[in-house]
Amino acid sequence: MTNLTDLSQEICRLYLRNGTKAYGLYHLNQLQHALQSARHAELQGLTPAMIMASLLHDVGHMVHDLGEAPAEDGVDDKHEDLGAVWAATHFPEAVSEPIRLHVAAKRYLCSVEDGYEASLSKDSRISFALQGGHMTEAEQQVFLRTPYADDAITLRRIDDLAKDPKAVTPDLDAYLALYLRDAVNGTRSQAVMS
Repeated sequence: MTNLTDLSQEICRLYLRNGTKAYGLYHLNQLQHALQSARHAELQGLTPAMIMASLLHDVGHMVHDLGEAPAEDGVDDKHEDLGAVWAATHFPEAVSEPIRLHVAAKRYLCSVEDGYEASLSKDSRISFALQGGHMTEAEQQVFLRTPYADDAITLRRIDDLAKDPKAVTPDLDAYLALYLRDAVNGTRSQAVMS
């Protein structure tokens, strides 16, 4: 059984140690992006698992040693896999699987939605190419049949929204206090920050 205090401290260590690094080529850092993502999920009335997946979807960037912007060096850091492996040791699949699939969701949306690829930032376009680019029709069908694909698409759209350097959000402790227990236990919480 996961010790919630230890897990909360581990998340804080990751984000307070590594989360102040730049978030790609944006004018914000990983922690700001994570908090904005959690806020968007919360405002959409999503489950604690999806709020936690939104908060932690880029944790893979904080558990590797490839630098702040490996995509610029032509390296796919596979942050979705690293993050999902890390999350799966602490959370149910409702948290880890959207994390694992959020890059595939970007590839899917670029393949099927007019204008989506053009809306990506320079950094996201660079990583898109490294991550496999457009999906074939067969890959799209496999993706859509994958459990948690819909949650991953929702997470990806949240990811796109959470890039405002001036956004004001609750702090990390507030999200952990409200949603960590329910996300770990797979239960719903009615608490929402106003």
